[in-house]
Amino acid sequence: MENKEIIVKHHLIDPSGIGLFGLAMVTLVASSQKLGWTEGVGGVIPWAIFLGGLLQIVAAAYDAKENNVFGATAFFAYGFFWLGTAMAWMIQNGLFGESLQAIYDPKQIGFAFIGYLIFTFFMTIGATETHKVLLAIFTLINFLFIGLALSTLGIAEGFFHNLAAYSELGISLLSFYGCAAAVLNKHFGYTFLPVGKPLGIFKKK
Repeated sequence: MENKEIIVKHHLIDPSGIGLFGLAMVTLVASSQKLGWTEGVGGVIPWAIFLGGLLQIVAAAYDAKENNVFGATAFFAYGFFWLGTAMAWMIQNGLFGESLQAIYDPKQIGFAFIGYLIFTFFMTIGATETHKVLLAIFTLINFLFIGLALSTLGIAEGFFHNLAAYSELGISLLSFYGCAAAVLNKHFGYTFLPVGKPLGIFKKK
C-alpha cells in the first residue's frame, strides 16, 4: 500500500501586505513631522510603536513561518527599529524621568542610524532579486538613514534633514503601492498592479 504525504498550508495573512502597510503608515506620519507639516513627535510615537513596530514584527513572524528569510529579517529588523526609535523619543521628552532625559545624547541614535544604514545596504542587494518596487523602497531607506545619521551627527543638518524627510515620504508612497499590489494581485489572481521583475544580477549557482 502506497503511503502519500499530504501537506496542508494555511495562509491567514499576506506578510508583505501588512508589513508594507505598517511601514507606509509610520513613514507617512513621521515624514509629516520632518517636513514641518506637523509638530513634535508626540503624535508619531503611537504609530511608531503599533504600525512601524508591532505590525512589522507580526509580518516578520508570518514570513518566518513561510521560511522567507529575507522578508522575516527585514520586517523584524525594521519593526524593532521603530520600537527603539519610539523609546528614544520618549526618553528625550522625559517620559522615563528627568535623570534619564538629562543624560540622553542624540548622537548615540545617530550611530544607530549608521548601523541600520549598513544593514539596509546589504538588504538592498538582496532586494534586487525580489521586485523593482521593493528595490526602490530599500534604495530610499538608504537615503533616509544617510540623512538621519548625518543630520543627527551635526553634518550639514539642513540638507540631510531634508534628504531624510523627502526620502521618508517617498518610502511611504511606494510602500502603499507595494501593499496594494501584494493584496490586490493575490486577491484577483493576476497582475492588477505591476511591481517589476527582479533585476537578475545575482543568480543561484
